[in-house]
Amino acid sequence: MFGINTPELILIVVLAVLLIGPTRLPGYLEKLKNLIREVRKMASGARETIKQEAGVDIDDIDWKKYDPRQYDPRRIIREALLDDDDVENLKSLKMAPGAAIASMMGKDELKSADDVASQPGDALPAAPEIERLAEGQRAPFDVEAT
Repeated sequence: MFGINTPELILIVVLAVLLIGPTRLPGYLEKLKNLIREVRKMASGARETIKQEAGVDIDDIDWKKYDPRQYDPRRIIREALLDDDDVENLKSLKMAPGAAIASMMGKDELKSADDVASQPGDALPAAPEIERLAEGQRAPFDVEAT
């Protein structure tokens, strides 16, 4: 309840009794009771207004459908940018990553390791070799780029 645990609530009540005093306490309790009653009326009025205007009872709404924690922006963007076939291939990526990537790239399917070893000319292209700087050589720096 509002992040207040039982000992804190008891401390607030004791402080209220001491600060307000026994003579004014019944009047403040009556005001608190009226405030709670009005808040409940406003909440039920809001519920009735929603029911009249939207035509749906609040209890019938599937709130899990509107939970923002279920939305993954990366998934939404990925699905919006890919074709339907690519989405299916992407879903199958967990099951067979090589075949899914190959089909998305327009290839029939990647060669297995045995086929690549037996046919060296058909092997996948090697990754470009990274050129390393000599020890003590400084990296190129473009003054205008920064």
